[in-house]
Amino acid sequence: MSETLQAAAGRIDWKGWLWTPWTLVVLLPLAVLALDPAKFGHVTVLATSAFARTLPYIAFAVILIAWLKAAGAETMIGNAFKGRETHMILLAALFGGLAPFCSCQVIPFIAGLLAVGVPLAPVMAFWLSSPLIDPPTLLITAGALGWTFAIAKAIAAVGLGLMGGFAIKAMMARGAFADPLRPRSSGGCCKKTSGFDGQPVWRFWGEAERRDTFRAELTSNALFLVKWLALAYVLEALLVTYVPADLIAGVVGGDGLLPIAISAVVGVPAYLNAYVAPPLLAGLTEQGMSMGAAMAFIIAGGVSSVPAMAAVWSLVKPRVFAAYFLLGLVGAMLAGLVFQMVV
Repeated sequence: MSETLQAAAGRIDWKGWLWTPWTLVVLLPLAVLALDPAKFGHVTVLATSAFARTLPYIAFAVILIAWLKAAGAETMIGNAFKGRETHMILLAALFGGLAPFCSCQVIPFIAGLLAVGVPLAPVMAFWLSSPLIDPPTLLITAGALGWTFAIAKAIAAVGLGLMGGFAIKAMMARGAFADPLRPRSSGGCCKKTSGFDGQPVWRFWGEAERRDTFRAELTSNALFLVKWLALAYVLEALLVTYVPADLIAGVVGGDGLLPIAISAVVGVPAYLNAYVAPPLLAGLTEQGMSMGAAMAFIIAGGVSSVPAMAAVWSLVKPRVFAAYFLLGLVGAMLAGLVFQMVV
């Protein structure tokens, strides 16, 4: 028996199994428990509560992806966007400014769009604009920083989406990003085709093969999204717990062009959600932080916080991730500069 177990253990790729997001999801809280036991409960509650708020979005996205795959809708949806990319970029940027999703919650919807063949340019437009503004955030921002700042942020969100979408469209016209998705050998959100041709069958449950496709897609996509978003929220909880927001934002006090650039760079990894950032920035602007620096900081932090980038990295290849990162950074700097000149 022992020889059999040893032989089976030898066939297991322990290195591959350990090098997964699940390992970090388990080990990071355990490290907090070992090194700072008093904060373990706080980190755990932050991560689990944030993940629980995202579960409805995950469930909707997973069911939608599985249904579209089982129905064979990729061809129809892909054809609907052919020749209309400019129109789709405009709509994606505008809709992204209205969608009530944070930068992590938008990941399941982005995965669904990529899975059914939506072009990368409108997806990037939605990806960049969606975490920045929504009706509740608009009101909170206006209450803390004034309607001028809130409306400017909304305009910047749509503008960043348009800039990113058309930039990706131009680069793709020159041959870039021809195959933007990461390969998935064992399922996941971004498998390109379901193997069904012709017209979609929306009532797919009448065919055994389509039912099997639905079950397989439901399972693989659920595991994929839960895995990466669990890691994203553990990272978020650690950032909130151990990196004080006022300390991060305090680095970017001052006036002029340099604070705007520093604000955008510091805002990239800083976790300041749409409800925490406005009151904090209001206090900093009273202490001398320029309004342009505040705008750059809040735009950069919303687009590309560390939790969001962990999930983005899981969906697309490094060159697309780099484009997303740079577009967010440049867009935040431009938004800060323009707003500083206007005010």
